[in-house]
Amino acid sequence: MPTLTTPTPEQATADATQFLGLAPFLRMSIAGDECTAIAQELVTRAQQNPDDAILWMNLSTVMLCLQRTDLGLTIQNQALAMQQVYTLSAVQKPAKLRLLMLMVPGTLSANVPLDCLLENSDIDLIYYYITPEAPFEAPIPEHDLLMIGISATTENLFLLQQLETLTCQWPVPVINAPGYIPHSERHIASRVLQNKPGLTIAQAHPVTHALLTAVASGQMTLSDALPGSDFPVILRPAGSHGGHGLEKITRQDELADYLARVGVEDYFLSKFIDYSNADGQFRKYRISLIDGKPYACHMAISSHWMVHYVNAAMYEDHKKREEEAAFLTNFHEFAARHHAALKAIYDTTQLDYVGIDCSEAPDGSLLVFEIDPAMVVHAMDLEVMFPHKQIHMNKVKTACRELLLSRAFAHADTSADALTGQE
Repeated sequence: MPTLTTPTPEQATADATQFLGLAPFLRMSIAGDECTAIAQELVTRAQQNPDDAILWMNLSTVMLCLQRTDLGLTIQNQALAMQQVYTLSAVQKPAKLRLLMLMVPGTLSANVPLDCLLENSDIDLIYYYITPEAPFEAPIPEHDLLMIGISATTENLFLLQQLETLTCQWPVPVINAPGYIPHSERHIASRVLQNKPGLTIAQAHPVTHALLTAVASGQMTLSDALPGSDFPVILRPAGSHGGHGLEKITRQDELADYLARVGVEDYFLSKFIDYSNADGQFRKYRISLIDGKPYACHMAISSHWMVHYVNAAMYEDHKKREEEAAFLTNFHEFAARHHAALKAIYDTTQLDYVGIDCSEAPDGSLLVFEIDPAMVVHAMDLEVMFPHKQIHMNKVKTACRELLLSRAFAHADTSADALTGQE
């Protein structure tokens, strides 16, 4: 029997009606292809087929992958003005499940990129894009399960409140119920996870440009502005993601320079916790918490405190990859060591599916940087370079699929029993 695989973007350009999602383009990017050729092909086809919303949506995703953010969002809005629902059909037929995912317009971090874990699966993913002004303007497609795929940004909190009311009597089970998603918003998470057993998280304090300017100019000290605070601190613009505008500030003059460069009105300020190891390296782990059970996704090692996998030389340094392989293999030890903290995250957030970026604090506790359902989790790294990853990422993919199927099938069995009881 031939292997079923998701079509490449090049193959799919021949079919203007095939929605591709993020996964094929992310795979190309990880393999070193900047997607410029496919972008040009999609531009040409979209110009020839200006009424094809799916073609425009695919082009939008490519532009966002190329970090042409403004253009990508403009094209996305054009597509959504024509069509709100986009379906990624299961590669394995017949599909065992139809998952309706509620999404919002925005960048690649705005929604849960679940298709990156469900490539070549037997699950139909139906993306339904909504806004606060028109939550359910288009007809709702038939589905077996609903997932709120919206990240917990400040801008989305009102919409999530709306959805909490709208989905409380939804006829099928809901994954990541909207009332729980705000628990993963940065400053809310840093507050509700304070003082949990075995867990350390630096509280994110909202501060204004005016307040920070007063500190930078010497009109007040940092501890005057925020009792208990002192340099070094971490500053980031409110609403930023992916480390944009995130910097460590160690002195008053650095604060003045930061404010002059960044220049937004609202920020989050956090205590800087030095989590470097004895060798001077910083280690950051990405974990998926699926139905309350932790799974290792990757580990990145860097000499810089702000660790991103793509700039941590993991692709260039085989010693780092060997250490990552050991971490993945022995993750059960890490999970047992931090069982209380991981359980506290699940018990506090009640999220069925969430990503965790973390490390270990000097006192041995789990140091949590961020929790977010919309973290990118994938199994796309080249096996020749990362032969250790596939077996562990397959555990994540299997757990994700089983979460969806078990919830849907349990509901179907309950519904069948109810019907039988009425006969």
